[in-house]
This record gives sequence, structure tokens and C-alpha cells, in this order.
Amino acid sequence: MIDREEEYFKGRGAQVQSGNRFLEQRLVAEHVEGIDEPLLLSPKTEVRIEHPKTIVNPITSPDLGLSFSLNPYQGCEHGCIYCYARNSHEYYGYTAGLDFETQLMAKPNAPRLLEAKLLSKAWKVSPISLSGNTDCYQPLEKEMKITRGILKVLARYRHPVGIISKNSLILRDLDLLQDLGSDNLVQVYISITTLDESLRRAMEPRTASAVKRLKTIEALSKAGVPVAVMNAPIIPGLNHHEIPQILKAAADHGARGAGMTVVRLNGKLEEIFSDWLQKNYPDRFQKVMHQIAELHGGKVQDNQFGRRMKGEGVLAESIHQLFRHARKKYFQGRNMPEFNLKAFRKGGNLSFDF
Repeated sequence: MIDREEEYFKGRGAQVQSGNRFLEQRLVAEHVEGIDEPLLLSPKTEVRIEHPKTIVNPITSPDLGLSFSLNPYQGCEHGCIYCYARNSHEYYGYTAGLDFETQLMAKPNAPRLLEAKLLSKAWKVSPISLSGNTDCYQPLEKEMKITRGILKVLARYRHPVGIISKNSLILRDLDLLQDLGSDNLVQVYISITTLDESLRRAMEPRTASAVKRLKTIEALSKAGVPVAVMNAPIIPGLNHHEIPQILKAAADHGARGAGMTVVRLNGKLEEIFSDWLQKNYPDRFQKVMHQIAELHGGKVQDNQFGRRMKGEGVLAESIHQLFRHARKKYFQGRNMPEFNLKAFRKGGNLSFDF
């Protein structure tokens, strides 16, 4: 575990500023000895307001379930160390490290843009993933309420939506989710990576505890909202052994389905994750990194569709067997309803009152 004398940013996932592949210069601290070291000060969360021209994005990856995504925020204060979305922060001039969880961007005009999209003549109803990149119920949503505005638009036009989150704040919008659920217009996936609270605090420092997430599943289920558990990402040597316990707990709390993916460390994630792993679990460092590589053809980075989220090889198959056995045991006879594509109400004028 961490040497407490070593500087460690408590409450943050990343412990480094990983640099930006698109920038030629990097901010460092200049010492009198003439040695430049990365400038790491106690990071504070900053929020910038963005006004994009479009908000609904097509999903081109063939191994993702839905066709469109909508992201009300860029960056995520949850600080999950393994998050694949970290790399996208570099496109905005930030780093995938500490910047990703401290330099946030909010899009308050997202509900209005969504309504305009749904009213366009070219739009054909297709489930939208909310969010495909960062958590739409991260702490900033409590103040901004952009996600709630988006759900109001979707409910008004009876449009299907898929939601994945690890924050109990989703229960604030139970009224809208119940309304959507009554017409099979929503599927909610609650992400649970571990039941080990010490691992959760280190790996996902600003997320809801596993207990709160299980209670969230229970509350959604009792309210008639179709809800499943997403056991992701599976990280061999850290949480893979928890698969049966997580699926059982989710099923006991009313989950109707279960999904999973394995971890991959693309782009700057390799540097960020390995630094975190060395500082928090040095005794497992070599084993975990080698096993992640084993899932992806010998490298921790993987862009091959299909393999990148499932893995391949003996270790991957053992993980999938464990998952399949647990799902069969605890989710027998359960399933998530199909999206209703016939309830969509199109027509009228732009009317969203934000």
C-alpha cells in the first residue's frame, strides 16, 4: 500500500499529470537546482461552460450496443482510475490524468439541442446512450441538473434511452424514470466494480459505495424501472474473483440482467493506471499488469474490436466462464425488456423551457 510520507492526492484517482500528446509544451516546476519536475499542486475542481452546436453523436464502434450517445459533461469528478474516457480529455487541451477529474466541462444547452434533434425531419427513432463517455450523474449534476433536463425532453417525446451510472443521484429523477419505464423507454445499468470498500475508495474515489449502488438498484427495481448491473471493468488480480458475489448481490436487490467488460489501458491510461497500481498495490503490480496484457494479445493497450472489451485467451475464458455461471445461477428467468420504438411522438415546435 501507499507510503504515507509520499505525496498522494487523497480523493483523486490519478496521481499524475500524464501530459498531452497534442501539446508541444508541458507545465513543470523549475527548481533552483535547475531540475524540472512535473508541476503537481493540490488539484481543485474547475467547471467550464460549453455551448456545442450538436449534442447527439453517432456510435461507430461495432462492439457497442446502441447507435447514438449524448454526453452532458466532459471530464468526470468520480476519478475512476481505469476510465477509458480519460484519453478523450486530451482533445480539449487537458491531460488524461488529474485534469480529467478536476477540469470539467458542462453543456447546459444539451436539452434544447436534443429537442431540436428529435424534431428534425431526418431523425429516426433509435435508443440514445446517456452517457457514452462520462457519468451523467457525476457530482456536478446535482447542481447543474442537465441530465434531468435531458430526461424531460425524452419523456415528452417518448424517446428510448439507455443510462449507465455509478451514482445514487439517479434516484432524484425517479419520477421521470418511472414515466419512461412505463412504456419500456429506458434501461438503466448500475456499474459495480467491487464490493471491497477499501478497493473502491482507492480505485473510484468519488463514487457511491457499493452498498449505495445496491440500494439504488433496489429502489429502481421496486419503482418498476428496468435495471441491470454492469460488472465492469474486470481487472484480473484486483476484482475478478468478486464476479459471483457482485452478481448475487445485484440479483438479490432486484437487478434484471448483468453485463461485463474487461479492463484495457489505451493511450495514457497505461501510465496513469500503472502509477496508481504501484502506489496502492505494489505487491500485485507485476501480476496485475501481466494478466491485463494476457487478455489483450500481450499488450495492455488494445484497439481490436471484439477483443478490446472481452479479452481473449485462457485467462479471458476463465473470467467469462465465471461470469456466465454466476449469471445463469442468479439471473435465471430474468431479462431486460426491449426498447419500445413505437411510442415516439414527433412533431410540434421547439418548446423546451430551460
